[in-house]
Amino acid sequence: MKTPHLVQYQGSKRMIAPKIIEFFPEKIDRLVEPFSGTCAISILAATENKCDNFWVNDINEPLIKLIEECINTPAKLSEEYLTIWEGQFQPNQNNIDYFYKVRNEFNCGKKDAARMLFLLARIVKGAVRYNTHGELNQSCDKRRYGTKPQIIAENAFKISKLLKGKIICSSNDYKKVLSMTKPGDLVYMDPPYQGTSNKNTFKDNRYIQGVDFEEFVEELEKLNYRNIDFIVSYDGITGDKVIGKLLPQKLKLNHIYINAGLSSQATLNGKKAITYESLYISKNLKVIPNNDE
Repeated sequence: MKTPHLVQYQGSKRMIAPKIIEFFPEKIDRLVEPFSGTCAISILAATENKCDNFWVNDINEPLIKLIEECINTPAKLSEEYLTIWEGQFQPNQNNIDYFYKVRNEFNCGKKDAARMLFLLARIVKGAVRYNTHGELNQSCDKRRYGTKPQIIAENAFKISKLLKGKIICSSNDYKKVLSMTKPGDLVYMDPPYQGTSNKNTFKDNRYIQGVDFEEFVEELEKLNYRNIDFIVSYDGITGDKVIGKLLPQKLKLNHIYINAGLSSQATLNGKKAITYESLYISKNLKVIPNNDE
């Protein structure tokens, strides 16, 4: 079965998810994603029968509500998305103006799942960005109309079939989620990267939440102390540029690099540079030879 995905989302690990789940243990009581985004890892794990109990969490509440509706009521989501998507083709309706109308409705409180889905389908690079007032402010991609409703529906029903009745969805601070994990869980974390996440100098309002490096390290130490296995995707290398600090050796993690392909940002700047993403793996998990490094 081809792994379904609902919508484009910048930062998604969908393309390298098969490499990541190679490091999953044979037995997982529950897979926990505190920074789940569009749940690419959980969806693939369900597709590959790696686990049948999931907890996905994201501080972006409209996003997690979208995932929850996709899983529990895919028909409702698909029908409402179809209505919104078709609205951009009404007589005398400019599709770009229509996008900004829907975005304004979203920012004024209509944060339903179908609107979130339409905005994700049409924004530039699927990149969710917010202004200082917490309003979605990413621009419309003028080259496209967003994913066709038929494709959305097909993928929503496939995701629902994989995860319905097997998953908890929440929108909490990641530290609260980690505090509720237990031995037998596998925690996969893909936090906002360090360039967006220093609590003292955090000025990048494009992201809903930053994650302070030192606080994050403390949380990982707690997981180690409680004997909870985890895997972390965190920064890496693009070309000859090292991004962010390495997680400290005191955590006793296995560290490898995964080839994530050509950097889209470098390509936009007229350069060719491969991105290698860091993957940190709990010492108790089996590390297989990695040919990407």
